[in-house]
Amino acid sequence: MKIKFKIDFAGAFYLEYKKSMKKVVIIGGGISGMCSAYYLVKEGHTVTILDQSDMTTGTSFINAGYLTPSHFIPLAAPGIITQGIKWMFNSASPFYIKPRLDLDFFKWAWLFKQSATKSNVEKSIPVLKELNLKSQILFEEMLATLDFNFHYEKKGVLMAYSNAKSEEEENKVAHRALKEGLDVTLLNKEELHKIQPVLSDKVIGAVHYKCDSHMTPNHFMATLKTWLENNQVRFRTYQEVEDFTVKNNKIISVKTNHINFEADEFVLASGSWTSKLASKLKLNVPIQGGKGYSMDVYRPTGITIPTILLEAKAAITPMDGFTRFAGTMEFSGNNTLIRKERVEALANAASKYYRDFEISEKERASATSGLRPVSPDGVPFIGKTSKYSNLTIAAGHAMMGWSLGPITGKLVTELVENKKASVNLVPLSPERFK
Repeated sequence: MKIKFKIDFAGAFYLEYKKSMKKVVIIGGGISGMCSAYYLVKEGHTVTILDQSDMTTGTSFINAGYLTPSHFIPLAAPGIITQGIKWMFNSASPFYIKPRLDLDFFKWAWLFKQSATKSNVEKSIPVLKELNLKSQILFEEMLATLDFNFHYEKKGVLMAYSNAKSEEEENKVAHRALKEGLDVTLLNKEELHKIQPVLSDKVIGAVHYKCDSHMTPNHFMATLKTWLENNQVRFRTYQEVEDFTVKNNKIISVKTNHINFEADEFVLASGSWTSKLASKLKLNVPIQGGKGYSMDVYRPTGITIPTILLEAKAAITPMDGFTRFAGTMEFSGNNTLIRKERVEALANAASKYYRDFEISEKERASATSGLRPVSPDGVPFIGKTSKYSNLTIAAGHAMMGWSLGPITGKLVTELVENKKASVNLVPLSPERFK
């Protein structure tokens, strides 16, 4: 920061503070990277985004679009290991692990098992709740600035169930949500079908998280990219990071398959590829890609409220001009291969939960997939490392990546500027599994 002494027309002395603008390279053009660029540009920094793709596909484009204060329970929770083992060898199950020899996955799985405890859940609840609530407000502030327009609705999310066991489990979560001060309503079958009559008779009730909202991710990403381009953010696509140049405790440049990029600050927001890139810097940031599937239906469905089909682990969202059917969790390595049986399971769940509805063969054939970056304890990695003074990591958001985009971008900007962070960063430390 530069300080200048100036004298006004009355002869009074005063100080003028001039912020030092930085050149920032963001590695990763998903929601975290894009929101980081948004807030960095707002503060006057020069930003370049590098991405290995053409930035038109991936999880940030095909997710359910939920902003989820309701998602305050981390993925690593008691019971998930037992359930995962039951589903492990069924490739059509909601939670599937492909058996394979992969040392990094085994290490991650061991950390996940150690994290799947009641104490981890209790420790994570206030962290995840705060991040989600603050991020939702930031989305609304983005919309209010009129920088660019995007679809945003606050109708809440229905957690719909079709059996008594799911009802009991979800009602426990709902009562905890009420204790946490969230806007939640328990609905019986009659009340549920009154507000969402397209649901089938097999659905016996739901919890309505009125605190949640939803968007259309692919539309948001496109309009944000245009705004960033208009504000001098440089996009460099098809850039695969090969190495970093380091001097003392600072990164000097990042080398891709095409060119060398120098900067004052670097942001690693590379989703499921973050672990691999961090290892080039001799950092341990354990993340595994959890594959999700998505299908869009461009015809009237009658679905008006975002709904999670609990037993099927599927998320249904009425978006801007279409309805999206998304879900499942598959750990099979960093690939976007489409498993037909998983697409069929998702489509069949839609038919089971909705009255007189079926996803056509053509719509099933258009299914795509993306990788959610999952940390072992269900909490994202956001922060600096002790090894490099000019590196910020922002990854590992799992199923809350979309919801936490803006708060991640704001925190990254605060870290780059060495400001006090908006939230306590200790639980988010990238070095907590060091």
